[in-house]
Amino acid sequence: MRLTFLGTGTSFGVPVVGCSCPVCTSADPRNRRSRHGLLVEDGDTRLLVDTPPELRLQLLAADVSDVSAVFISHPHADHVHGIDDLRAFTAYSGPALPVFLAAEYEQVMRERFPYFWGPGAAAGPGSSIPELDLTPFEDRALQKVGALQFRPIGFPHGPFRSYGFRTGELGVIVDAKSVPEDAVELLEGVRVLVINALWWGNPHPSHFSIEEAVEVASRLGAERTFLTHLTHRVEHADLADKLPPSIEPAHDGLVIEV
Repeated sequence: MRLTFLGTGTSFGVPVVGCSCPVCTSADPRNRRSRHGLLVEDGDTRLLVDTPPELRLQLLAADVSDVSAVFISHPHADHVHGIDDLRAFTAYSGPALPVFLAAEYEQVMRERFPYFWGPGAAAGPGSSIPELDLTPFEDRALQKVGALQFRPIGFPHGPFRSYGFRTGELGVIVDAKSVPEDAVELLEGVRVLVINALWWGNPHPSHFSIEEAVEVASRLGAERTFLTHLTHRVEHADLADKLPPSIEPAHDGLVIEV
């Protein structure tokens, strides 16, 4: 199984517009963080996780020419507002692309993008819309696409829920603030963990801090942990130096084998 980090930043991205801090002006490419996106590959199956505003640029940078399905963690703008870029995969041939998302968010997505999910949605002359098959799931219900099986897991995200998943020895936690006790059992023993972490200290009401993410990784017993959803308050090399040996910051374009 292969994991590609397409985007590793928060909703602001890095550099932040108008900011001249050391991270935003850094020459280190690892400090340039587009909005959250992942690609999980198992054989010929490719699962795209989230569709951020920079999706087209991310797919080009990673040389991604096709995907098997899409997993939406939750409908916040930084995780879904690049969804129209999926039409590149469906405009000319092939069946509709499955889009997995929690059943609680199906209506939200249909209302937000009525031009391809609303009544009578159709492409106008000379144009196209993405052919997407909304595939609602319930929390913890096993899903399958191609060679890949994954179990969605809901996590508290302020007043909302954001969904990660476990597939094989990989655990993904997206935009979470805590891990429910019954979710610990589902994630214990993962070899590779991906988890959001904003910054050091200063607890946030809906996201893990770096210290909190490190504690979760230790609790789950992950052999390797990659921090993502990082802000401009953390510099890549400095963060890498301060983390335990089994934990490291991810960066856009990072590819690992699970």
